[in-house]
Amino acid sequence: MINPKVHPEILIDKCISLPEKQAVKKYHHIFFDLDRTLWDFESNSREALTEIFHNHKLEQYFSTPDHFIILYHHHNNSLWESYRHGKLKKETLRSLRFNLTLKDVDVDNPVLAKIIDDQYLRLSTDKTHVFPYTFEILEYLFPRYSLYILTNGFRETQFSKLKNSGLSRYFNSVFTSETIGYNKPHPKIFQWAVSSVNARKNECLMIGDDFEVDILGARYFGMDQVFFNPQNLSFDRKASYEIKSLIELKNIL
Repeated sequence: MINPKVHPEILIDKCISLPEKQAVKKYHHIFFDLDRTLWDFESNSREALTEIFHNHKLEQYFSTPDHFIILYHHHNNSLWESYRHGKLKKETLRSLRFNLTLKDVDVDNPVLAKIIDDQYLRLSTDKTHVFPYTFEILEYLFPRYSLYILTNGFRETQFSKLKNSGLSRYFNSVFTSETIGYNKPHPKIFQWAVSSVNARKNECLMIGDDFEVDILGARYFGMDQVFFNPQNLSFDRKASYEIKSLIELKNIL
């Protein structure tokens, strides 16, 4: 069961600053987030939603595919935020996201919403777009480190994404919040993953794109982090390391 309580210190920085960047440490275990870190969520989702728009002739409700996609992501992002903090169950998230999107254009059709949701899960996980240098950096890291996925995504979809995009062969294990019972940024999901691989936290490194979820979560657990920041977003706090391209991991590992 997802614990609804998230430590407040995860969400609020207590003016704890990291020391100046030191010499590269010796890591043995590398944990990657999947969506928006390796697997290009935006590109894959857009392709799937555009296909759904045309398959179901949604132009009768939405002015353009972009109109449909923007409304969907608005609701999906809001529902995922509630899910991450234990305020919403997976089944509720899935039943609401397309239902609310359709209601935005005055369509009350839960049956259609469920059909679209089922099709979206199947279509999106079949997509194979990954970020630039994903395979190059995994080929570099694979012989040198033990690699893992640590994700808040649904178990069945994450395994399908990894398999269909050719990423699964690089990873020793896939840890999902759904299986562990805690969502990132809760420290217990990091503790579970590290303990499961018989590692010490100072031997581990977390790589992810979400500053609150991946970086602050790992930081307050005591694990070093790499903030994957291709959009060059600015935050008051700092990660252990920051990169704009995955190939820059060669400068750290």
